[in-house]
Amino acid sequence: MPELPEVETTRRGLEPRLQGKILEAVKIRDRRLRWPVPPDISERLAGKRLLSIRRRGKYLLFDFGGLWQIVHLGMSGSLRFVGKQEPPTVHDHVDWQFKGGETLRLRDPRRFGAVLLTADPASHPLLAHLGPEPLTGDFTAEYLCAACRGRKTSIKNLIMDSRVVVGVGNIYASESLFRAGIRPGRAAGRLTRAECGRLAAAIKATLQNAVKAGGSSLRDYVTADGELGYFQLHTKVYDRAGLPCKVCGTPIKKLATGQRSTFYCPVCQK
Repeated sequence: MPELPEVETTRRGLEPRLQGKILEAVKIRDRRLRWPVPPDISERLAGKRLLSIRRRGKYLLFDFGGLWQIVHLGMSGSLRFVGKQEPPTVHDHVDWQFKGGETLRLRDPRRFGAVLLTADPASHPLLAHLGPEPLTGDFTAEYLCAACRGRKTSIKNLIMDSRVVVGVGNIYASESLFRAGIRPGRAAGRLTRAECGRLAAAIKATLQNAVKAGGSSLRDYVTADGELGYFQLHTKVYDRAGLPCKVCGTPIKKLATGQRSTFYCPVCQK
């Protein structure tokens, strides 16, 4: 958390306001994120024009023309626009000041995020081994069937593995499996071709709906404009243990898979 929908929502909020603008300075208050912020980041980026902001999995990629800035929001981070004179809090670690007055601020209370530089995102160690993007044509029923074949791991753990497919976090995995009618603890290798097709379509639909809802705000996540996401208000099973299923009325069950809480309907999911 934040997961793909939150990061994509952030990207969509940032790019229209920043694309084409020149970065004047990067102000670092605390370099001690998951990996230290490069001390020369302002020197290397100042004066460069931001060409675009892309996303790969849960990473934001700022294209400064031959030099890319990678930003990861960690477990509690957010990027938002602030007024030029707005004082930072203790958890506000980095500001980007753009020509024209826009100031972007990274808030990361737990400091598990990252701000890094690279000449080639595709070969960067954090991105090189990521699986396909679930909202593209690369993620298909055929691909998912091949990824499941012979696997004893649970299907929920499989679809949360970023080497298999990126961005399917805990909330979205539970919701996708409910939509597809598949129990989260089933061995991935036991899924049929039809079930893989339903699950691939469910993952796409769940993530698309989450992006439209602005993501999920469970702890610290806010959009670039400081708004909360509201997908969590519409979940069918996530965090609803003991409550009646919205489809059949059976109480939702909770179990632990891979050290994560998993929610499912024992009737609707087989």
